Amino acid sequence: MIQVVEIFNMMRFLITLILLLVSASASAVQQDIEDALIFDDTPLKEDLNLPDWFSLSFLDLQDSLDEAIKDGKKGIILYFGRKDCAYCLSLLEINWGDPAIIKFTREHFNVIAINVRGDRMVTDFNGKTWTEKSFAAHRKTNFTPSLLFYNSKSQLALKLPGYRPKYQFRAALEYVADSHYQRESFRHYLTRAEAALSFGSEELNEHEVFKSPPYDLQRKNKKLDKSQLNPLVVFFEHPSCHACDILHGDTLSKPEVTSQLHELDVVQLNSLDDTPVITPEGKHTTSKQWAEDLNLTFAPSMIFFNESGNEILRVESVIRFYRLNNVLRYVIGKEYNNYPTFQAWLHEIRKNNESNK
Repeated sequence: MIQVVEIFNMMRFLITLILLLVSASASAVQQDIEDALIFDDTPLKEDLNLPDWFSLSFLDLQDSLDEAIKDGKKGIILYFGRKDCAYCLSLLEINWGDPAIIKFTREHFNVIAINVRGDRMVTDFNGKTWTEKSFAAHRKTNFTPSLLFYNSKSQLALKLPGYRPKYQFRAALEYVADSHYQRESFRHYLTRAEAALSFGSEELNEHEVFKSPPYDLQRKNKKLDKSQLNPLVVFFEHPSCHACDILHGDTLSKPEVTSQLHELDVVQLNSLDDTPVITPEGKHTTSKQWAEDLNLTFAPSMIFFNESGNEILRVESVIRFYRLNNVLRYVIGKEYNNYPTFQAWLHEIRKNNESNK
């Protein structure tokens, strides 16, 4: 019986994907992705408004989940956002601006908004209370919007950090609604859609800051002089990746970004091939297997490590100039030693900027 359900869900996913491709020309699909990748990501001057179909909640997560299940839903989605977040605006206008996606979301989930800088009280599934901002930090929502999908058993089924193009977002909704998380990772599930929709350069993009192989990234070795090492960033990309092309042709071409990257050790790996690599922890592996172990679901993804080989943060979503510029400042300035999350540091920077006006 389980096998029959799995086959049905697989067919439903493939049919949805085929309908997407049939109902829109290749140029239309490309335009959807262009809209998701190219926008001004500076903070909004006016606070954004949340959809009126979002659930009103006292932020008691178990009560909210119980209400959703009583209404026949599969679970809840916690939306972590900011009122001035341009990426949140893109999610609301492009992804949740699609009537079909709104319909699917409302059919299967209740969506509850949490302000990552808010002070309302949140009661988690264990009965512990937090402020919105402390709960957001606890859940490591470094980038807004972040979405946490919880199933009927209060289990985290999927975390979607940052903003994703529409086809990935729809895939995430179906991945949870059809319980694919019980059988496979989102990375594997998404691979099928990526294979059908991929387009772009058939070669990896080049950049002057990328180091040449062999890729010995080991930093846990006690014999290494950590004081002589820079923080490390690893770009996981692959050919026929339109998002990679946009990142290189636009954001990474800006002098402000390039100058900061020169202060880091920068490596580019093909997440689809078997290039030998020694990880910061000293593990001998391949670029493909390492990306698998990291469970990366977006290209390009950037993983930042400190001089001791510990992961600082990762970017596995759409990123534009303003956000990347701040991420680089956070890493190069070693602000992660002073602030528990990137969001906490960013809030402090914005607060200081406002007071200096």
